[in-house]
Amino acid sequence: MTCNKRKNQEEEESSDSDESTRVASSFPDEVLERVLAQLNSHKDRSSVSLVCKDWYDAERWSRTHVFIGNCYSVSPEIVTRRFPNVRSVTLKGKPRFSDFNLVPPNWGAQIHSWLLVFAAKYSFLEELRLKRMSVSDESLEFLALAFPNFKALSLLSCDGFSTDGLAAIATHCKNLTELDIQENDIDDKSGCWLSCFPENFMSLEVLNFANLNNDVNFEALERLVSRCKSLRVLKVNKNITLEQLQRLLVHAPQLRELGTGSFLQELKACQYSDLKSAFHNCKNLNILSGLSEAAALFLPALYPACANLTFLNLSYTALQSGELADLLIHCPLLQRLWVLDTVEDKGLEAVGSNCPLLEELRVFPADPFEEDVVHGVTESGFLAVSYGCRRLHYVLYFCRQMTNAAVATIVQNCPDFTHFRLCIMNPHQPDYLTDEPMDEAFGAVVKTCTKLQRLAVSGLLTDLTFEYIGRYAKNLETLSVAFAGSSDWSMQCVLGGCPKLRKLEIRDCPFGNAALLSGLEKYESMRSLWMSGCKVTMNGCRLLAKEMPRLNVEVIKECESDDSQVDKVYVYRSVAGPRRDAPSFVLTL
Repeated sequence: MTCNKRKNQEEEESSDSDESTRVASSFPDEVLERVLAQLNSHKDRSSVSLVCKDWYDAERWSRTHVFIGNCYSVSPEIVTRRFPNVRSVTLKGKPRFSDFNLVPPNWGAQIHSWLLVFAAKYSFLEELRLKRMSVSDESLEFLALAFPNFKALSLLSCDGFSTDGLAAIATHCKNLTELDIQENDIDDKSGCWLSCFPENFMSLEVLNFANLNNDVNFEALERLVSRCKSLRVLKVNKNITLEQLQRLLVHAPQLRELGTGSFLQELKACQYSDLKSAFHNCKNLNILSGLSEAAALFLPALYPACANLTFLNLSYTALQSGELADLLIHCPLLQRLWVLDTVEDKGLEAVGSNCPLLEELRVFPADPFEEDVVHGVTESGFLAVSYGCRRLHYVLYFCRQMTNAAVATIVQNCPDFTHFRLCIMNPHQPDYLTDEPMDEAFGAVVKTCTKLQRLAVSGLLTDLTFEYIGRYAKNLETLSVAFAGSSDWSMQCVLGGCPKLRKLEIRDCPFGNAALLSGLEKYESMRSLWMSGCKVTMNGCRLLAKEMPRLNVEVIKECESDDSQVDKVYVYRSVAGPRRDAPSFVLTL
């Protein structure tokens, strides 16, 4: 009787499923394409493509933007076959730990092979956004010439190119609306590239060259800014003086985002008055950054432009607590704030008092490698922010001391954290009041913050921290671990207990082969695993590659002995197979 009932139930469910598929398939193509056009999330579009074959085809033909989180997870040939009408591509290359010099130079992630395929299949390409990719001047010139409708180029943390490549973009991209060059390792040969924009060029909406070091041709820059009436983002380098900045603002009062140059120079009274007036006319400014070498004397010139600020990036400005407090009084709508730890706890108290709408806080170290630092922030400043900024859901906090009790109170005050990155800069640092491990701190985070997606842990941590993570962090997608854990059990808890985990980054932890191999059932659903400075051996990596042939297991090492420890291992899923451009120091198993 029970068997018949179960069989009937299964038949009903199958019938319902078939009916749902028929209903989904019955939409006219025009209607379906209009519906899909409303979906902006690549995750949502990927889910839609799994409904049925008709929806798969409709999503395939209507997709105009693709996001690729790892340039080796797929080939450009596969991408262009799958999505024939793409206009915009976002592509990431090297692992994130390349930001900390843990990935050797010439590791890979070259963009040129992608551009060759795109030129043949995506001649209508309009946007290219690259992060941690290697980009040559040859590639930039090819990009400028091969895509006549090209409009937007964003390079973040890329390397391999010079201002000659930027000159090619400026010369040949007649429809360019965005040139965003941020935090790249660039050969800054000269500032003449700005003069390569044609005199009749006026389409630019975003221009960012904040991390270039040399002087630019200011006359060419001023003419460019004056012509581009739709310019909404302008971020200049530190060589632009306050007097020059004032002249630019007169031409572009419509700016929504501004990155200033140096704020340290002598100004006459009339020049200061002109600068303040220029900022006063920037009624639409929402984002402000730059302010390198800011002088307290001239900061009040900013105040008239602060009323509508939602994001204030002071991460290049060693402000003192009083200077920050005076500035924040004029920023009632602030939602995002980046500062250096020179503001100290007093400055963070001002944040708690003046920024009730704050959602994101990042506190960076001014001297990350200096052990005897007299300034900095502690748990007191973090607590002050949590009491005054109850909407806080994203934090990156570098400090040299913390307590379990403080973190527990912080997450009680702000339980909606989605990103919690606490970086105690001294490895294996315990709770400085009780001398206990920091296990209960991160236990409180994962127990209280049920929406948590990204977590970075630090301090003296035992396996208990990772037991808490595996048991409670059910929405966690990215976990970064350094100098933590007692045994392989730590990693086993995480891999076995976090169903949504996509990226796991580990350095200098006592995790060996048992930890690595505990993720056999997990790795294919993740984007990547990075392990460096651990106790993994070549035999363990070979076994992983043998058991999971659809994963790329890459070892970065010098010694080839089977039983030697592996320096670095990078594991990622790929539908393209092993990469063909691996250098000699990368062994693909």
